[in-house]
Amino acid sequence: MHASQPTRPQNWSAWETEMVLRKLAKRIRQYLPVTIATPLLVSGEVVLECTIPFYIAELINRIKAGAGVGEIASFGGILALMALGSLIFGMLAGMTCATASCGFGRNLRSDMYAAVNVFSFDNIDRFSTSSLVTRMTTDVTNVQNAFMMLTRIAVRAPFMLIFALIMAFRLAGRMAWIFAVVTPILAATLVTIASKAMPLFRRIFKKYDALNESVEENIVGMRVVKSFVRESYEQEKFDNAAEEVRKDFTRAEKILAWNAPVMQFCLYVVMAFTLSFGSYVVITSRGLELDVGQISAMLTYGFMILSSLMMMSMIFVMITLASESASRIAEVFDARPNIVSPDPENAVESVSDGSIEFTHVNFAYMGNPDNNVLTDINLSIGSGQTVGIIGSTGSGKSSLVQLIPRLYDATSGTVRVGGVDVKDYDLEVRRKSVAMVLQKNVLFEGTIADNLRWGDPDATLEDMKKACHLACADEFIDSFEEGYDHRIDHGGVNISGGQKQRLCIARALLAKPKIIVFDDSTSAVDTRTDAMIRKGMREYIPETTKLIIAQRTASVQDADMIVVIDSGKISDVGTHEELLNNSAIYREIYESQNSQAREGGDEDGR
Repeated sequence: MHASQPTRPQNWSAWETEMVLRKLAKRIRQYLPVTIATPLLVSGEVVLECTIPFYIAELINRIKAGAGVGEIASFGGILALMALGSLIFGMLAGMTCATASCGFGRNLRSDMYAAVNVFSFDNIDRFSTSSLVTRMTTDVTNVQNAFMMLTRIAVRAPFMLIFALIMAFRLAGRMAWIFAVVTPILAATLVTIASKAMPLFRRIFKKYDALNESVEENIVGMRVVKSFVRESYEQEKFDNAAEEVRKDFTRAEKILAWNAPVMQFCLYVVMAFTLSFGSYVVITSRGLELDVGQISAMLTYGFMILSSLMMMSMIFVMITLASESASRIAEVFDARPNIVSPDPENAVESVSDGSIEFTHVNFAYMGNPDNNVLTDINLSIGSGQTVGIIGSTGSGKSSLVQLIPRLYDATSGTVRVGGVDVKDYDLEVRRKSVAMVLQKNVLFEGTIADNLRWGDPDATLEDMKKACHLACADEFIDSFEEGYDHRIDHGGVNISGGQKQRLCIARALLAKPKIIVFDDSTSAVDTRTDAMIRKGMREYIPETTKLIIAQRTASVQDADMIVVIDSGKISDVGTHEELLNNSAIYREIYESQNSQAREGGDEDGR
């Protein structure tokens, strides 16, 4: 299911922008001192850098006037000290800026990951995996780069522009008005270029999400792709998505490419004007109104002014680009889990037993609130009972059991465990009391022992061996040379589906929960192994309530109670024999499966 992803509203106001900036600013934390130090150091660098041309102009004029070696050496020493000071300020600013921006990026990623970890399933349904990956990588990088520019270049560029203009007017008087003509033209051009490129950059983010989603889907489903020989189709689909990203980037870059030639044009105009008109003034005024030193300084200040404008245009582009990324990051921080623990003073801290009671429970997913997945569920399960849950695909079996550990909350009605409403328990306590072996068995990269200790971090080797024996996992673990130190690759791709299921069952058994849920978790093992696992659980955890969701009746027929679900409603409840006599749905499933088994046996006999 692909839920619609949160998007930035069209009427994005200044107030909302300020809120986003405040959320991001909180992530500076321990890097605040170096963040403040960076613009201060940059200011010192700019002051010295802009003062140097003024002293050079004065030195040229002194030399022209016949200054001696001592005077020249004195000026040279001052210039050398200013150049060294500028260099030191620049190096320190680069170091503090790198520390601040990289630290800020680290805090952003860490806080986003922490936020995702406390999401309820409803929150996760709103974001696709690929979108969250893009937000934690590309979006954080964009914001980090913008932060770096804001703390250094965004201080340097306007400060240099203002300081250079002041010095130009002080040195050259009326000649400096050329900058008053060129600067607005260049600024307007650069703003126009940036404003045309930005919509393209915004569009690229959505296409990046689609591109990442395609990569994720194909890597996870690589075996399916290869088994159906669909490599060329998937390659073409990916190429099309990559081409869309390329087209938008190319359009944006073509527009931004005008920055450099426009700046060069303005620079050459200033140089031509300064050299021609400045030479004219020097000759006609005999150096009284303007001299060679001032012309030299004017050229330097002209380059500084136009370079500052160029840097400001780059800042504008980066900040506009980063603003889209910032809003996407803020959406993750703004997503509040709708399932939270009650007030600690009132939270129930222990689960007395594994009894479960559903009272007039209705449930619908947030994305489709008008379409109930479960309707008026009334069910009572005693502690320690083994309960089978059976029904067609999409009937609501998995949704039903996910209400027990509060992965979702019921839309209406009450779910009680141990006689207490699940909403009154401390959330961590509630979930630790329920172990779930899901349809999609997830193992993590590491050893078998590492994966088993998810159930009990303090489990000994003997504990793990006992749990694996009950789950029939010891059969294949003992065949590995490293035993429980055998490494599992990412996603468990180096072991079979049945082996993954048995390891996940052992992991759940180690948790020693009040309730254990098997969501079609023995579908990849043979019927003999399935029966052995069920027998082991009855003996190992007799007081634990066991809920078994299954497609085949053989997995649930020895349960204390079987619940038949049809279209989100409980159709029938009873034992295997009772349901064979009273439930048309159960009888049809049983007879269909046994008929197929007999036909398979006959086929084998022939």
